[in-house]
Amino acid sequence: MRLALLLSAALLPLATAAHAAEEAAAPSVSQDETADPIIVTAARTNLPVTALPLTAEVIDRETLERQLQISGSVVDAVAALTPSFSPSRQKLTGQGETLRGRSPLFAIDGIPQTAPLRDGSRDGFTIDPFFIDRVELILGSNALQGIGGTGGVINQVTVSAPAQDGWSARTILQGTAESGFRSDGFGGKVGALVANRSGAFDVVVGAAYERRGVFRDGEQRRIAPDGTQGDLMDSDSLSFFAKAGVELGSGVRIEAMGQRFHLQGNGDLIAVAGNRLAGLPSTGAPGTIDGEAPENLAESLALTLTADDLAGGALRVRGFWNRTADIYGGATFADFQDPAIAPQGTLFDQSQNISRKWGVNASWERGFGPLNMVFGVDLLNDHTVQKLAATDRAWVPPTDYRSIAPFTQANLALWDGKLRLAGGVRWENVEISIPYYQTLWFYGPQQVGGGSPSFDRVLPNGGIVIEPARGIRAYASYAQGYTVPDVGRITRAIRTPNVDLDTFLEIEPVVADNREIGVEFARGPIEASATYYWSDSDRGQLLVLVGDVFEVQRQRIEIEGLELNLTTKTPIPGLRLGIGYAHLNGQVDTNGDGIVNADLDGANIGPDRLNLSADYTNGPVNLRLQSRTHFARNFEGGDVRNNFGGYHLLDGSVTVATDVGSFTLAAQNLLDRQYIDYNSDTQRPADNLRFFAGRGRSVTLSWLGSF
Repeated sequence: MRLALLLSAALLPLATAAHAAEEAAAPSVSQDETADPIIVTAARTNLPVTALPLTAEVIDRETLERQLQISGSVVDAVAALTPSFSPSRQKLTGQGETLRGRSPLFAIDGIPQTAPLRDGSRDGFTIDPFFIDRVELILGSNALQGIGGTGGVINQVTVSAPAQDGWSARTILQGTAESGFRSDGFGGKVGALVANRSGAFDVVVGAAYERRGVFRDGEQRRIAPDGTQGDLMDSDSLSFFAKAGVELGSGVRIEAMGQRFHLQGNGDLIAVAGNRLAGLPSTGAPGTIDGEAPENLAESLALTLTADDLAGGALRVRGFWNRTADIYGGATFADFQDPAIAPQGTLFDQSQNISRKWGVNASWERGFGPLNMVFGVDLLNDHTVQKLAATDRAWVPPTDYRSIAPFTQANLALWDGKLRLAGGVRWENVEISIPYYQTLWFYGPQQVGGGSPSFDRVLPNGGIVIEPARGIRAYASYAQGYTVPDVGRITRAIRTPNVDLDTFLEIEPVVADNREIGVEFARGPIEASATYYWSDSDRGQLLVLVGDVFEVQRQRIEIEGLELNLTTKTPIPGLRLGIGYAHLNGQVDTNGDGIVNADLDGANIGPDRLNLSADYTNGPVNLRLQSRTHFARNFEGGDVRNNFGGYHLLDGSVTVATDVGSFTLAAQNLLDRQYIDYNSDTQRPADNLRFFAGRGRSVTLSWLGSF
């Protein structure tokens, strides 16, 4: 794998040679040399991303809208465009979806959506994508946003009012059908945003409603619903969004944002077992589920103060509040049984995860000649409980998380920015408070002594950037990412008597060391990049299936990977081609001797992948074809029944811009391929009920209007 370094180093001279040949044929000024620098707000600095020793990507509004018309969700858009993101499950849950083999931190305008104490795995579905202007991705473990970014950061930046005075509006009308055009597969979406700027004041408000029909596989069978974790298909969502700001003069601005997202399944589809040995996936049949249908509710409020010239620097302070309430499907799971309530095997229940958090992110940035400095502090409080709703039992005890994290970052530009040295430190000071509690009957029950374990850790980062000419750069970096393990999964599953949480090592934090080397080239018609990275954590977090549920095991984890990307214009006017490749290898120490000895399984790491794309624009018409090849993978040291067979998908879209808006006809899985989704193919080899097929061809017709 170390040969990947040679591949990375080789890309730069190859791309430079290609550019030199192109310049010799037709000298011109590169578009990249005149474009505005890209700022990634999730990086907590106003410096352009080219000044930072990390891998970052921005999915702009045009690209995001095209992907949303193909698939409908931000998670699917990221999964389609980012080779190192694992295949989307096409379900309401994101359990097992990773970025570079680790869990990413989802955020909305920097507001963390992940619950640090009990990860409900629904953090990718907390806002309607109609309200998103762009998506910022920072790949690799880092502590820039605090807790949770061991795989990277996926920051969804919301829309803003227009830059000029006056009114504007944006609307969407959308209809979706499965191949075969059966009535239960029809879905639709309607949404509107209205914005106004009047002098110092601006406001934008919007609402969106979406109805999702039944999904079908490539052989026209209804795909089975995920009755426990929840499903996107056969569901309805209603969302509201508002943002208002006022300029107070001298670069001072106050802005408020609020949004509410509510998605609920219709509960009229039940799963029918398939047959793994015969390759027959589970299917869905009309019926009424027991209990409440899975539901997801997310609400966020934020108040932001910015002052562009305070003591010679730029101040940014954001206070936020966030609440999520998730209901999961019920059953007579073994974990839920209690003979004191009902005969064993008959007790039906369903869990509900409720999390409330508030926090403050504050930073001040100033340049001192060639030195740029950022000073800041982040505060975060989270209160989480997981209940069994039908019997009002606490599965995860009420748990509080408190974090105080001051940080500083420095970036020194030498030789007119051709060489940059960057680095910083973040001090995480964490306390977790859990009262005395009793586990469910299934686990003993055990009497667990409460406590307030605390941790503090200095998390360093540093790197070097070399940019000999605009559009050509190389970098190397080291950064630590930090999170706590899924405390809820750990505390609810304690089977040992007389545990004292003040000394219980299983809830110590996960610290991931990330190192990467990258080169990038963006000149003329060519944009190319290569990144090699490797990361490890001494006490990583591994999801292991025990009975009906996943539990957390703390084991050493080592991951390494290679990412290659290339896009280029062609001699055909308007035609642009792209290729992206990701290789990922992860291993774990299963026997506790400190040496990794088995592959990470499909619940914890994604497959290697190749992305190909072609975009053609001619006047008002744009056409796009994109393919995703997920390569087969065998997991050494695991159950051979969980080896992955691989699959290939093709998507396409046609957009026509007119005076009354743009019309798009898009298709996901254009060739209607039949396949088993990655998570199902690599997990639960004896479970015929959760053997989910991937979605077959779906067709979406959209109208986007701007006024």
